[in-house]
Amino acid sequence: MALEIIAQVRVDGEIPIERVICHPRLPLVAGWDSERPAVRVWDYTDGNLRECGIVGGSTPVYGEADGWERYERTPAAAWHPREPLLVVAVEGEVAQWTADGVSALAGAPPSAAYHSLAFSPDGRTLWASPAAAGGDDAWESSDVLDLVSGTVGTGPQWDTGVAVHPGGGLVVALRSDQGATYAAFARVDGEAVPAEMRLLRRTLILDVDGYETPTFSADGRHFAIRGNAYGNTLEVFTFPSLERIVGATLGPPTPDYPYPDEWLEQMRAWSRHNLAFGARPGVLWVGTPAGVLVEFDVRDERAVEHDDLAGSPITALAAAATGELVVADGGGDLRIVSVPAGPAEDRNAVREAAQALVEAFLNETAEVPDDADWEKYAVRTDGARIWHPDDLETVTDAADGDPSWLQIRAAVNSAIANRDAPS
Repeated sequence: MALEIIAQVRVDGEIPIERVICHPRLPLVAGWDSERPAVRVWDYTDGNLRECGIVGGSTPVYGEADGWERYERTPAAAWHPREPLLVVAVEGEVAQWTADGVSALAGAPPSAAYHSLAFSPDGRTLWASPAAAGGDDAWESSDVLDLVSGTVGTGPQWDTGVAVHPGGGLVVALRSDQGATYAAFARVDGEAVPAEMRLLRRTLILDVDGYETPTFSADGRHFAIRGNAYGNTLEVFTFPSLERIVGATLGPPTPDYPYPDEWLEQMRAWSRHNLAFGARPGVLWVGTPAGVLVEFDVRDERAVEHDDLAGSPITALAAAATGELVVADGGGDLRIVSVPAGPAEDRNAVREAAQALVEAFLNETAEVPDDADWEKYAVRTDGARIWHPDDLETVTDAADGDPSWLQIRAAVNSAIANRDAPS
């Protein structure tokens, strides 16, 4: 079945949008300007895309900024879960966009230089990372902004987005290190203000770093993670089992270091924000540099290519609250695209099933005690194997095909054992 473009607009100056996020309930889209640290807002209430605001429109262009300098200047943004409110951290300031315009966010620390923002599921708390007053240790914790009282508290360490499970009461955020990345799950009390992320013992461990925020399927049975810093990887896991069912590389496989220029060019051709779960269970959409949308059923790994938009590279992809896809391309176009619909489902039944998944996950784990070293309590899985905390204290053997974090851990333990062995 062909895809249908139901709304389209060309960004002023034909500037490509490099990331989009959709409001979880309302017909609103936020998109990252690829030319400068700015986030644009569009409304499609009447079926037409209409730009209705911009945060950071007067910021200096990125110019030759690249690597860490570009990362430092890239805005962070998050939609309120119910209200038409977008919060944006840009160039050392925290602003909010509403239909009335752009203004400073009340209560935000003046020293804030946030790289990630997320609202709690009830919308009364804003989570922000890294901590504004953390100094050299800023990345070791996060800020918890109570939007009701205007106070700022301290939260756990996380650095890359927060994904809320559709069943509610559970979130996952990334804790990254060059050697390994944790997808840390946390329980969220729906009654508490401010809402706290209560870290849980069960966690997913990913090799190396550089991943994007996880994305859950609409029914909560799957989640996908796009990364990493060394390859265009795509991994899909089932929930609540955390079993990895898809492990793929988009484009050419990662060569041995040093990386050839042609591979680096291919790597950069793929958008880092090109995944979106559709309304149909188990269907993941992937945007390609050729402008093709791939409809991928993660359950049987069946892929169908849609070349309706072929031509300009897809630079960003997201799922709208109403079930359509929002697609941005290298020519500066932004489109709302309808996709083939599946059988009608009872929304209450879907929500109750998602809630049951969360309950099952929580019943199989426990919270980490307050002020405890989370890593000493974490029960890790890579989607295939499970390591309890004590397991990694003694492992000294790892195969060439094992993830690099495990090989490093085994090498360190082996060196310590040899050092302490009687001569």
